[in-house]
Amino acid sequence: MHPILLINPNTSQATTQMMVEIARSSLGGRAAIRGLTMEDGVPMIVEEGDLQAAADVVGAVDVGSVRGVIVAAFGDPGAEALRRRLMVPVVGIGEAAMREAAQHGRFGIATTTPALAAAIASKVHQLGLEASFTGTRFTSGDPLRLGQDPEALETALAAAVQSCIETDGAQAVVIGGGPLGRAAEALSRRFAIPVIGPVPAACRAILRALDGH
Repeated sequence: MHPILLINPNTSQATTQMMVEIARSSLGGRAAIRGLTMEDGVPMIVEEGDLQAAADVVGAVDVGSVRGVIVAAFGDPGAEALRRRLMVPVVGIGEAAMREAAQHGRFGIATTTPALAAAIASKVHQLGLEASFTGTRFTSGDPLRLGQDPEALETALAAAVQSCIETDGAQAVVIGGGPLGRAAEALSRRFAIPVIGPVPAACRAILRALDGH
């Protein structure tokens, strides 16, 4: 049986491995998973130029023989291009997480990349989810530096989630980023409302797509 391919549009092998481990757990043995790290680009997508560059690279990648593809960056770079040329399901983690969150009612996004605010809002609009969207709350400071300190990252994202809930009235919160996967797992256990990690959401979405094939 061919595996599902998880594409990390960033260049960090460690991030790819972390997301593959989360995906493997989320798939629960229903499908095999393998990771692919882009050789060109940046270690973490933090601004719109990074997103566009990643879309160009991911959209042209040779995926080989796979059952499906997960594009594991929150802006889903290259996902549309892959859908146009592949015959297997292609799921972006951003779209999957937002659609899942909207099923719980009004949802917010907590993440570390304020330079991507417009891109996130555009994605929400593209998906037709504006009526359910309470907005994005961002951590402060350098996203790359924060990402290298798991404890500080979790603390900062927890405060952003709290703002989504208390200030914005969110009934579910998406953690906006593949590299934030471990923090998302921890935060899902800290709040009474759903806190949605995008990689597990994409795994649930791709299993549904495969079941429907």
